[in-house]
Amino acid sequence: MTHVLETGFEYMEANNPNGSPKVRGYNIINGKLTLASDGGTYESTNPAWLDDCLGEFPLSTKEDVHEALRAARSAFPDWAATPAPTRGQVIGNMGRLLMEHKEDLVRLQAREIGKTLKECGGEIQEAIDTCLFFQSEGRRLYGQTVNSELPNKELFTYRRPLGVCGIINSCNFPSAVPFWKMIPAIMCGNTCVWKSPQDSPLLSFALARVMHEAGLPDGVINLVHGNGSGAGQALVDSADLGMVDKISFTGSTAVGKMIGETCGRNLVSASLELGGKNPLVIMPSANMENAVEGAYWAGFGTAGQRCTSLGNLIIHEDIYDEFVERLMEKVKSTSIGDSMRHDGVLYGPMLSERYAVDFMKGVDMCENSGAKKIWGEGRITNDNKPDSFHGDASEGIYIWPHVYVDVTEDMECFHEEIFGPLVTIVKARDFDHALHLANASPYGLSSAIYTNDRLEAYRYKTGIKAGMTGINNSTTGAEAHLPFGGVKGSGNGTRESGIWVIEAYSYWHAVNDELSGKLQLAQMDVDEIEMEEADADYGSLA
Repeated sequence: MTHVLETGFEYMEANNPNGSPKVRGYNIINGKLTLASDGGTYESTNPAWLDDCLGEFPLSTKEDVHEALRAARSAFPDWAATPAPTRGQVIGNMGRLLMEHKEDLVRLQAREIGKTLKECGGEIQEAIDTCLFFQSEGRRLYGQTVNSELPNKELFTYRRPLGVCGIINSCNFPSAVPFWKMIPAIMCGNTCVWKSPQDSPLLSFALARVMHEAGLPDGVINLVHGNGSGAGQALVDSADLGMVDKISFTGSTAVGKMIGETCGRNLVSASLELGGKNPLVIMPSANMENAVEGAYWAGFGTAGQRCTSLGNLIIHEDIYDEFVERLMEKVKSTSIGDSMRHDGVLYGPMLSERYAVDFMKGVDMCENSGAKKIWGEGRITNDNKPDSFHGDASEGIYIWPHVYVDVTEDMECFHEEIFGPLVTIVKARDFDHALHLANASPYGLSSAIYTNDRLEAYRYKTGIKAGMTGINNSTTGAEAHLPFGGVKGSGNGTRESGIWVIEAYSYWHAVNDELSGKLQLAQMDVDEIEMEEADADYGSLA
């Protein structure tokens, strides 16, 4: 085993077509670089160029996860006892290192998951913003001094860390989301075991290295690689063994429910940020050009691979035909390809082959529901590609943008999330019908409305059942100091980001300090004050 700070990245022999090196990846447990206990490995490949292998990583076992959990447990007392401002300073160092290495991290992320360089830049910046925000929160981890109802007695409240946190995030936001989780967790004094996304292990490895280089003590953040059914399941099952105090998960609703059940029966705290079928309403008073741009980006940015991507586009019948026509002009001209080789593309490949397979099941759902397809031909191949596709389609995992119309509330595709570049369009009779449709799916993550009628905007933001709402903006977007999360099938009410996330990674500790030198019992020893009826002559005040 090698200490994480004692070596640079190790490279393996590779015949990558772009000449890029292949990295030997490791778990990081108690600050040491380790392999899987049984020697198992897997490779990370570029979805835009499948012959490009980024590296080989440990396929971690249950024993590896348990070793990481023990390391986190051992590191917890000292880290929890570290003054919060000092913990904040380490977090600030992370933010500055991310700034220093931003360009390299952006290119690494774009290569590993296929997102555009511009989007990856925005995401690394979100991780930086999160660090800088929580650096200052280390000096504001406030409790309260509370007046007692008894004399010579003081009451206090303190925030205390939960303990060991298990962190599981998906690969569509492989830098911002783990920082949303781990930065407030360690700021509160917790330690973490991070199961990296299966499809972005190299970026996770690089980010974990940055964290340690910032001065993070060994064992505070431990990284294990592997798949969901192996390392991920072992991390969740550790709740049954009393080895973890918190699970924070971003992913599908189905998996989130399973994690919630495991945590619930063990009284382990869970943060669940799950899927969405995010509605966007277009009203007649909207600025048409702005609304088309917002709907287009919400539906097809990131190849639709966001939990906040547009699901149901709900258009008022008075402007329905015009809006659809304008939207389709943009959809048909969508520029698709590898942003590392082609400028100006809107989106790149699917995150991996399994995401493409799941997406095509969503296309079948739309067909079987009876929706009408007006654009989209499944997978992009050299024999089946839009005019604005760039490159050799056989090199990567690319999908057409898809649009379905004549969607109604009784269709399965109206209710179910389809993770990829696909929008379902619904016609609304009036505002009340549009609001009803926006609330009709089982999800409640993000939502949006385009209107220049202030009453409509007010009624929408007060009537929608969602964790987030955009007014004259798309369904996507987040900032480091604003709460992120949903309701209904989109989560269990916890939030990422901002001061609100502190609630998810700490508990309130109430302390009463008896200074009287005797036993005083609240409620029983409080002197009663009798109220005497006043004989004031109110008439004299006239």
